[in-house]
Amino acid sequence: MPRVLSLSTLFPNAANPRFGTFVARSLEALQRETDWDVTVVNPIGLPPLPNALLPGRYRVLAAAATGGIENGISVHRPRFTLLPKIGGRLNPGAIARAALPLIRHLHAKTPFDLVDAQFFYPDGSAAVRIARALDLPLSIKARGADIHYWGSRSYARDAMLAAGSDAKGLLSVCEALADDMTALGLPRDKIAIHYTGLDRDRFRPFDHTRLRSRVGTEFDIALPDDAPLLVTVGALIPRKGQRLVIEALTSLPDARVLLVGKGEDEADLRALAQTLGLADRTHFLGSIDHDLLPLVLSAADAMVLPSSSEGLANAWVEALACGTPLVITDAGGAREVVDGPDAGIIVAREAEAIADGIKLVLAHPRSPHTVAAKAERFDWRVNGRTLGEYYERLVRA
Repeated sequence: MPRVLSLSTLFPNAANPRFGTFVARSLEALQRETDWDVTVVNPIGLPPLPNALLPGRYRVLAAAATGGIENGISVHRPRFTLLPKIGGRLNPGAIARAALPLIRHLHAKTPFDLVDAQFFYPDGSAAVRIARALDLPLSIKARGADIHYWGSRSYARDAMLAAGSDAKGLLSVCEALADDMTALGLPRDKIAIHYTGLDRDRFRPFDHTRLRSRVGTEFDIALPDDAPLLVTVGALIPRKGQRLVIEALTSLPDARVLLVGKGEDEADLRALAQTLGLADRTHFLGSIDHDLLPLVLSAADAMVLPSSSEGLANAWVEALACGTPLVITDAGGAREVVDGPDAGIIVAREAEAIADGIKLVLAHPRSPHTVAAKAERFDWRVNGRTLGEYYERLVRA
């Protein structure tokens, strides 16, 4: 049985149970669908202070720095020293130093065949040191923000290029991101495409009979059946563009929008909705239970996400699988997902263009099952098998 050691700062834990769930689902599918045995090392970054002196959110995170068997996968959470806001260039070394003793011990007991990093920076740069120490091949996956955000910082870009040179294989979540990786200087001949997956049993079109009433009751909001309903899913940060969605509502007098997610922009977005007189049509749902997300997506007429940059957003695929067309900007793999009118429309990243796109989608209703068919190629079972085949090629080469 081949064994992979997956290093991932993106992974759910008790403090952040929905953080990096897509990484967990992919690795669970790998272990379930193939012969590969998976061990995850999920480093937890904490300031160099005693637990009692840690700020509140870091104290909660420190309590979550425990491992065990999670959904059939062995997960370990070593702590590494994190200097918030100023320590970005130090993180790869700090992660490697903290994780390597544990990984050497695990490798000595039952050897690994491959080291895998699930995010290019800092994970990939840390994983290079680990793979060298164990004399194992390395794979690094790019997801979007790692290339677009960290790639704009010279120290991180240099580290990423060095890691890409050392790695035996690289993964990208879409063709568009592979192009961005190549433009950054990473070797195109090493890059394979590995699309995201989703649970097709969970994300599917739901019967619309009283569905909005059910969602409204769940979140204590009124959702009329005869008014257009929009949803936007993602962290409330400037890059995701929720401000533009709220501004677009001024041209959609009857529409309401559900904002799923939390983040640094929430207070400003609430203030904007209040200033524009839209507070009664703008509903902040926060981070919702994953079982409720398909209901919210199915209840909406369109999923709107005007991001400035993306890889291939899970929210796009999940919305389509629920039968909800997209109104999104031309970011990352958007054109690989919206490849025809049944999937929705791609618009300019301006409030007026977003409003016009929404109007166009509302004017041409689609069958939810026709929309859902556009997501058929995104499936965790396929994702796991494809990943296993890619790993096999790396260890046999």
